[in-house]
Amino acid sequence: MQNFVLNLKNEGVTLTAYIPDYSQEMAYLDKRKAILVIPGGGYYMCSDREAEPVAFAFMGKGYAAFILRYSLKENSAFPRPLDDATEAMRIIRENAEKWRIDPDKIAAIGFSAGGHLCAALSTMSDERPNAQILGYPCILEKIGKILAEPIPGVDTEVDEKTPPAFIFASAEDDCVPVANSLKYAESLDANKIPFEMHIFAKGWHGFSIADSTVYGKKEEVEYNEDCAAWFDLCIGWLNKIFN
Repeated sequence: MQNFVLNLKNEGVTLTAYIPDYSQEMAYLDKRKAILVIPGGGYYMCSDREAEPVAFAFMGKGYAAFILRYSLKENSAFPRPLDDATEAMRIIRENAEKWRIDPDKIAAIGFSAGGHLCAALSTMSDERPNAQILGYPCILEKIGKILAEPIPGVDTEVDEKTPPAFIFASAEDDCVPVANSLKYAESLDANKIPFEMHIFAKGWHGFSIADSTVYGKKEEVEYNEDCAAWFDLCIGWLNKIFN
């Protein structure tokens, strides 16, 4: 496996790559699908729980994985984080042949504030992913009051070039209300963009892959365990999108 870190143009911004080696025993994986992982953290931080555990889960399904640690805090005013995500996507596509990646099968996944950045990348960038996956995403402009800097609402940015979306969230999320996910789905529907959405009844904000990889206590795993279903559902959805 190739594992390396690239420094992007903006100070402190990195793209960490995990690229599985080619094997003749698995020649069907000559051109791998790829996933760009965008952790959450309110634009104050990039959550480790939504970084490597997510990347490794997708790698286990045959993906090359990339983690974007984007501009934060006083550097997070838009469009700077979007510039970071666009640069990351462009790097992956420009190196697709060298890294044995299918340039038409690159998804991006973002959580919470990272979900906002993922949705912005999918609607406002000139280097969009082929599929977007949004976990309990910040979408609405008014949610910016809990973030490091104000944000543009991305529900109004959906257009005919927006890629298909997979959305998951918890109905009891008291940090990022589920209305954010619902409003984005409404915009996707209005623009005839295919999407799949799963709203779980229980689950804390920031549940990531919702297993012992990200939770240290049994009761934490048990409380969020229903939300863990999003991953297999997402892989099934991606298999249809990237058939």
